[in-house]
Formats: sequence, C-alpha cells, structure tokens
Amino acid sequence: MGAGTLVSEDQYLHTAYQPDCEYEDGVLIERNVGTRDHSRLQTALAAYFFNRRTEWNIHVYTEQRFQRRIGKYMIPDICVIQGPEPPEQVFVLPPLLWIEILSPEDRPIRVNRKVREALDFGTPYVWVIDPESLESELHTAEGHWTLDDGVLRIPGSGIAVPLYKLYGE
Repeated sequence: MGAGTLVSEDQYLHTAYQPDCEYEDGVLIERNVGTRDHSRLQTALAAYFFNRRTEWNIHVYTEQRFQRRIGKYMIPDICVIQGPEPPEQVFVLPPLLWIEILSPEDRPIRVNRKVREALDFGTPYVWVIDPESLESELHTAEGHWTLDDGVLRIPGSGIAVPLYKLYGE
C-alpha cells in the first residue's frame, strides 16, 4: 500500500506492513528503509545499546510504533527507553532517544518534520545519522548541532556511543 491509502486505525494496528508504515488520521505513510548501509548501521547501533542495557538502565527497540495521539503513530529506526520496560505493545510515552538513520530517498523537509514531531512528542534527544558518511546531528528542544567527533553523549545517563569506532568494527 502506498502513501495516501486510507485505512482505519484499528486496521492499521492489526496489520503487519513490510516495511512497517507510519499512520496519520487514516493515511498510511511509507518509510524509506531497505538499503544495506541503513540496515547495517541500524543493526550495529541496536546491538551496541542492547549489550549495555543493564549498565545504562535502558531498553532498546528497532522500528517500534509510538502512538503520539489518537490517529497518529510514528516509528523511529531505533529508540532507547530509560528505566522500566514499557508494558504496552504500542508505546505511548516518548523515549529518551529517537534515532533516525537516513535513506537515499529521504528529503530534508520530511526528516525535519519528523524530528520536530518527535521533539514535540516529548523526546529529549533525536539523533539523525547519514549511514554513508556517518555525519550526524543531535536535536533537542534547545536546538541542534553536528556531532563532529562522532560520539553521542546523553548527559546524566552514562550513555556514550562512539559512532565512527562502532561502525568501523
């Protein structure tokens, strides 16, 4: 199903899409995924977080649905939840960290809109990464900046992710 296909919220929640789609007020929104570089980076980052889940008191999920409001569902490439594991299958509270890995088809306006929506949802940190160049930006409610050294650091959490080293292994 392409973007613009109308489905009910119940149908959306009870259908498996490949790849999974986001949803807004009856409309399925396709996500750009499927390239080797995107998949490899997503796997490496998820494994890195997963292997440190006890140390950092986190849970990591790939392509997890979030209900931002009734009729609006978003899906990050990776998300990190701090503290207890959420009990619901579709999360309703924002994660500590929302990660978007760019695909060649991604357009700046669409990516920027998704970053704003994740921040407006209450996500404190949104990390956007280009899997080809490993350039990345960290977005917060206060602004955004390029991670010149390639290391994501979340203040007060102990979380530090050395992107260049991780991806080079």
